[in-house]
Amino acid sequence: MAKLTKNRKLALQKIEANKIYKLTEAASVLKDISSTKFDSSVDLDVRLGVDPRKANQMVRGIVTLPHGTGKQVRVLVLCTPDKEDEAKAAGAEFVGLDDYIEKIKGGWTDVDVIITMPSVMAKIGALGRVLGPRGLMPNPKSGTVTLEVGKAVNEVKMGKIDFKVDKFGIVHSSVGKVSFTPDQLAANAKEFINMILKLKPSAAKGTYIKSVYLSSTMSPGLKIDNKSVEA
Repeated sequence: MAKLTKNRKLALQKIEANKIYKLTEAASVLKDISSTKFDSSVDLDVRLGVDPRKANQMVRGIVTLPHGTGKQVRVLVLCTPDKEDEAKAAGAEFVGLDDYIEKIKGGWTDVDVIITMPSVMAKIGALGRVLGPRGLMPNPKSGTVTLEVGKAVNEVKMGKIDFKVDKFGIVHSSVGKVSFTPDQLAANAKEFINMILKLKPSAAKGTYIKSVYLSSTMSPGLKIDNKSVEA
């Protein structure tokens, strides 16, 4: 196990055992204890009272964080030539079609999001073997298969994220960076949790949001008071 540095020990001493934090308070503590040399991501883990193995209890959705994710999102738009200028103007890093399809077939996936058009999906279906395991396959439900490619690029760049509950009943997502203010982190986390609340399956019984934890890269998770995020 790596030896704790003096700074790291001091940081960890600021965490109170078994304490339940209000959301903004937890965000402030994370800023204090994050001792990495890079701008760490701040992650939210929400444990839900659902059984994801049952189709009628699946929780999946899209949310646009008011302050963005703080990450640079690299976007590939696979489109017909008449849509290329629109995609480029919106800020897509990679725009094209057949050349990129060949690159992906060869294993290239150096992007974060792929946006395409309905008319092109037939060509992209063959890429499922490469894109599926990496979570890059465009999907109409997540807004990445659309005729409005420019709008889709803008939304992704502004902080739109696609999420779903995992097999353990947990929704996990980044909600910003340690460099954000505590208020920005709290606003992003609230927006995310409000969307989860809206998506509560009617088949889910009992307590829906069981626990909420906020953490940064390399930090322990801080337990959040559910009332402070559901308000």
